[in-house]
Amino acid sequence: MDDPLNLDGRFMQEALRQARRAYDAAEVPVGAVVVRGGKIIGRAFNQVELLKDATAHAEMLALTQAQSAVGDWRLTDCTLYVTKEPCPMCAGAVVHCRCARVVFGAPDPKGGAAGGALNLLQFPTLNHRCEITSGVRSEECTTLLRQFFGEQRTLNRALRLSSTPRVAGSNPPGGFKPETPGEPDR
Repeated sequence: MDDPLNLDGRFMQEALRQARRAYDAAEVPVGAVVVRGGKIIGRAFNQVELLKDATAHAEMLALTQAQSAVGDWRLTDCTLYVTKEPCPMCAGAVVHCRCARVVFGAPDPKGGAAGGALNLLQFPTLNHRCEITSGVRSEECTTLLRQFFGEQRTLNRALRLSSTPRVAGSNPPGGFKPETPGEPDR
């Protein structure tokens, strides 16, 4: 029998492949796979910008694909592997479809709903609770996200500077300096 930690690493590798597809498409690089019986039955990457759909997170798309493969909305014997801790929307969907387990890489202390900012996956009054395994291939997942957001900040800064007319040697009125935009959730 395969070592569960080895399997987690293997399936997270596929989630990372999906995250790189998101990165290549200029989407926040999050990837997800759903596994049942040792086989991937759903895989996806963030497609919020591509589909112009705020709900097109990797987890949501992978869950939908898995439900189609199973022929049921219940995924009681499935594990979701995702490169970043799920947000509240995705965690809610995971609970609703009754996934047995969630494995994630990068933590999200500000917006994560699997123990980061809150824990919807094990919320005591909900009808289902998921087992959680965190930190699988965390460094790779975190590095990809940091690289993406670093590039986005650099790009945004360059765009701002190129579109702001200035007189040589002058400061903006009142010393105002535009803020660096924050990192979006997805």
